[in-house]
Amino acid sequence: MGKLQVGFVGLRRGGGLVRALSTHPRVEVAALCDLKEGTLADMAPDYNLSDNRLFTAFDDFVNAPLDIVVIATPIEFHASQSIAALESGKHVLCEQTVAYTLDECAAVIDAQERTGNVYMMAENYCYFHYIRQWRKLISQGSLGTLFYAESEYVHEIADLLRDPETGTPKWRLPRAPIWYCAHTLGPVLMLMDDRIVKATGASAGRNMHPEEEGLGHLDMEVGLFQTARGNVVKILRSQVAHRHPHSVYYSLYGTKGFIESGRHIEEGASKGRYFNVETMSKQSGAEEIDCPLVDANAPPEALHGGHGTSEYFMVQDFIAAIDNNTKAPIDAIRAVEFSAPGIVAHEAAMQGGVWLDVPQFR
Repeated sequence: MGKLQVGFVGLRRGGGLVRALSTHPRVEVAALCDLKEGTLADMAPDYNLSDNRLFTAFDDFVNAPLDIVVIATPIEFHASQSIAALESGKHVLCEQTVAYTLDECAAVIDAQERTGNVYMMAENYCYFHYIRQWRKLISQGSLGTLFYAESEYVHEIADLLRDPETGTPKWRLPRAPIWYCAHTLGPVLMLMDDRIVKATGASAGRNMHPEEEGLGHLDMEVGLFQTARGNVVKILRSQVAHRHPHSVYYSLYGTKGFIESGRHIEEGASKGRYFNVETMSKQSGAEEIDCPLVDANAPPEALHGGHGTSEYFMVQDFIAAIDNNTKAPIDAIRAVEFSAPGIVAHEAAMQGGVWLDVPQFR
């Protein structure tokens, strides 16, 4: 069996995925695409790529002889580039999120179903080591029946919205905070084996950046969701609030107890808490647990990607889906289920906090 030929577009964001995929024994890095020729020239020697394997135009790149296209461009291009790659016969691994509109979300699903090629959204937070551990714990029934989850991703990136020196707008500037919701919704929906059917939201003002009018500088957005199983999920998102270090937090409640991570990651882990009513007492309370990003038992190459060992295991699942001719764990439908609720929650917030239906694709 020959190696799968993979090409990458968007090398600044995609650097971690290049490293993660390049270590897979089934993969050969065959092409790179970026608007900056200097970036291409810097990276090409690492993979022994000649000039005819380097592209600055996506249309030329997507029609190159490749098996896989990895998309790490600004989110506004994700849908159109994913569809073009699928239609050109490639499998697609695309950075999150799927798209910024519901119509584009539907179009990506249609392209996946129509072409039969593998699409996977690269939601690496689902592959944090502690999330993978929690999945095993929950599948064993240790939390009983889950009924509530909350999560937050508060990460101040004001300098990525507008250049602080020149004032030049950057591509994230028009992005409402809650549009970028897959880091929060993805892991909890995976753990709950559930999907969102209704959404509402609330947006804070622009106290942090009163001079700005765009969506990107909203202080905070909260999403509240009803799931298909009748459960409730709450998420919190900001990209301008001063929280340092940034916060990544998950909490799940079930009929037998709860589990939560810590909000601050230090040295690759946070300190969380876990309680099981069958094995612990109210008096003793929850036990402290480690929530590591890295699987200490993973091979050394698992650290070549980013976000602990998450991208290593994510890539393993993606390549396995190609080899086994199956849908990826976060295929187009699941990717939209992780992404579309944020689009709807923002619209609900703009309408004053009404409840809106979230489109269903299964």
